[in-house]
Amino acid sequence: MIRVLAFLTCVICSCTFPTAKSESEEIIKVMQGQAAAWNKGNLEGYMSGYWMSDSLVFTGGKSTSYSWQAALDRYKKSYPTAEKMGKLEFSDIETKFTSKNSAYTVGQWSLSKSDDDVSGRFTLVWKKINGSWFIVADHSS
Repeated sequence: MIRVLAFLTCVICSCTFPTAKSESEEIIKVMQGQAAAWNKGNLEGYMSGYWMSDSLVFTGGKSTSYSWQAALDRYKKSYPTAEKMGKLEFSDIETKFTSKNSAYTVGQWSLSKSDDDVSGRFTLVWKKINGSWFIVADHSS
């Protein structure tokens, strides 16, 4: 009887929750969309992968800041033109799930600009909100 219950539990869980692979693919699609928007000079499109909330958190260097709008404003100030934005690429991406609605991703970012190339590492915290994945915290260095 215990074996039957254990088996049924496994079957129900596998049918109810999407696989980590399909969820990882959804997160990768968000990141690919962000890179494509960035590379077209579209900061609003890039920011669409982030949670549009005052609780969105960015950490990097010596500071921590909050708010989707504040982040967009900082990006606009730092990258006023598509040429200044350069070309963004993500690599070495690895996503782990902490629940069916939360995950974190680590990886590398690279920004190629006409006058400079820069790169670093990132950790993104994801939350599934209304069926879509959004970054709720970003630590980049």
